[in-house]
Amino acid sequence: MTAGRGIMHAEMPRQNNDGSANVGMQLWVDLPEKLKDCEPRYRDLRAAEIPEVKVDEGNVTIKIISGQSHGTDSVQELAYTPVWIFDVTIKPGGKVTQPLPVGWNTFAYTLKGSSAFGVGKDQTTVGQYHNVVFEQKGDSVSAEVAKDAKEDGQFLLVAGLPLDQKVVQHGPFVLNSQEEVYQAMLDYQSHSNGFERAKGWQSEIGKSMVH
Repeated sequence: MTAGRGIMHAEMPRQNNDGSANVGMQLWVDLPEKLKDCEPRYRDLRAAEIPEVKVDEGNVTIKIISGQSHGTDSVQELAYTPVWIFDVTIKPGGKVTQPLPVGWNTFAYTLKGSSAFGVGKDQTTVGQYHNVVFEQKGDSVSAEVAKDAKEDGQFLLVAGLPLDQKVVQHGPFVLNSQEEVYQAMLDYQSHSNGFERAKGWQSEIGKSMVH
């Protein structure tokens, strides 16, 4: 989803049939300053549309949500800000090196098992539910899972183009100056400049919480 200007957004994770929470991950990426006032849009990406590649003789599976991996491209035109997102699963004994654009910011979030990132003396093993931030000067990320591991290692690998711009955030508004934030708040309160349809709007979540 590209928020742009004038959008109102609310959501709540759906529970599974057994009453447990439906766990997911949400990533918000800042828009370039010149696109802050773009029209909002939404693109639903189905599982069948996500390319998948296997490397290291099938020991590594990479779901290419956005970007390029081992000669395979994702669906194009998903976002205005260049960002690569991969869902990587490595079997015990498997290893992979994922090339990335030079100078991009990159991090991995571990979802399952333990994965070792880096090579040689710089290699670090990271357990479940940790965030790993990589140096900006690199052009690839290497990862592997020990042969004697009891389970697969799974992580999300995310890389994006640095925007090199000031970020000012207040509540749901993310802009580039305090003045722009004040103006956005005023536009919202006066239902103008893109927020005309916000008058009288109430989310389904808000309705369910009214007693």
